[in-house]
Order: sequence, then C-alpha cells, then structure tokens
Amino acid sequence: MTEPIRLKIGLSACFSYADPQRHLFTGKTLQYIEQSIAHWVMSAGALLVVIPCPMGETARGDVTLKHYAQWLDGVVLHGGSDVWPGHYGEIALKPEWEGDRVRDLYDLALIEAFEQAGKPIFGVCRGLQIINVAFGGSLYQDIETQVPGAQRHRDPVQYDRHVHAVQIEPRTRLARLYQAHMQGTVNSIHHQGIKELAPGFTVEAYSVPDHIPEAIRRTARHGKGYIAATQWHPEFRTRADVTLDSAPLLHDFLDACQRARHHRCPGSSPLHIRDRASRLLRQALLTRF
Repeated sequence: MTEPIRLKIGLSACFSYADPQRHLFTGKTLQYIEQSIAHWVMSAGALLVVIPCPMGETARGDVTLKHYAQWLDGVVLHGGSDVWPGHYGEIALKPEWEGDRVRDLYDLALIEAFEQAGKPIFGVCRGLQIINVAFGGSLYQDIETQVPGAQRHRDPVQYDRHVHAVQIEPRTRLARLYQAHMQGTVNSIHHQGIKELAPGFTVEAYSVPDHIPEAIRRTARHGKGYIAATQWHPEFRTRADVTLDSAPLLHDFLDACQRARHHRCPGSSPLHIRDRASRLLRQALLTRF
C-alpha cells in the first residue's frame, strides 16, 4: 500500500545573535527551535521544516521566503522575544521592551509570503502577537503595567508551570472544536498581549477573569486563507493542570493545510506595518536584495 503524501509544515526560527563570549559557536548567529513545538507538529504525522532567515552576513544564493511558501503546505510561527512597539506606532516604555526588530521583519515576511501563496498560518504566543500587529492591531507592551487589575500572565520562575483559565467564545470555530469544553486552563508565558484587535479578526477565547485575548482567527469575510493563533503554547501539553487539549487545534490547522493543497486561496497580504523602513526590509526578505 502506498503511503499517503505527508504534509510539509514550516516552522519559524528563533534568533540568537553573534556573541564573542559564547564558548560554543563563538561569534556566530544561531537560528534555532524549541523541540516541543517540532514534536507537537510531528505528532500528527506531518514533516517539520525549519525556515531559516535568507539574509545575513553569510547569505549566498537566491533562495527567498517566497520559495519556502510555494513549497510548504503551511507555517507555524514560533514563540520568543517581544515585538518592537514601533511596528504599531508606539515607543518602547522601557528599554527591555524594545523587542527584536530583526526577528520581527523575518516573521512579518513569512506572514506575507504564506498569505500571498494561500497557505495556512498558525501562531503561538509571539506568533499571535506578530500576526495581530501585521494586520493592523496593537499590543500592550506589558499587561501588568498597562491593564489595571490584570492577573499575572508570566512568571519567570514557574515558566510553563504557570497557568490560568480561558473562556472560549460561543459561536466561534474554537467553540465548535471544543464543543462542551468552553472553559479550561492553559499555560501562560507572556507579558505582552493584544490591546487593539486587527481588523478582520475575531477573538475566540479570553483569559479569566481579566479578559485578555487568548485566541484569534481571521474571519472568512476578510480573507479566504486560514490564519489562527493562540496566546498559550499548545505544544507544552504534558502538565495535568493544563486541561485544554491541544489536539483539536493541531488537527484543525493541518486539515486546513490539506485543503489548501488542492484549493489554495492566494491573498494580497494587506499588512499594516506603520514603519516605512520595516516595510522595505521585509520586502528584501521576500525578493532577495
């Protein structure tokens, strides 16, 4: 019996910049992944491909992110560093909230490439935030500072052991996926979050009790391609006190990737980044110098 053709899913990279003090890979820029998210995608039988940034001091050849978007069936945007506030028209309130502009431009270019190719996009934590910013939304630079009465959403000591409740909104795709389980607990490993939701998106889950958006999805009337994201990390799924099963999210995304193989809906990617320099650099990632 012939084995079915497996889905090929791209995963965005995290960046660790050249550090002359580092004993291993001294002075080299690293692009890496956290293994849990790779194993999560692979758990459903998909092949996982890390998508490297095609630019940098060692770059050669003419490969672009558009080539990856044409070849792969979908992309997952990894968690990681803060998003630079300049992308949504703000100045960083503290130096430590400046974020990572290089990682931002790479992620934004990935979103644009896969949207234009009509391939599904799923975001995790930072992935949700950069998707929201890419399509015209904004972020709280620090939830505890900017949202009166907010619960703590990141505990650096507990890290993935820190949890809170979420409430799924009725009559959403997420509600259909989870049916009777309209409330559950998830991990919480972020200090930034959605302030203004991007036009064309809907919130599918909120944190309880402070009502911070925890899951978003693009609505059908604003684009045919699949774009969804969660603020929590569904790949960190082994703890008993995390009660919201991650499997429905993964299978929903992979089902969309399977459909897109045969019925792609390329988009125009109307990204709304406010900074002109960022737009130009993002375009360079797509067109190769």
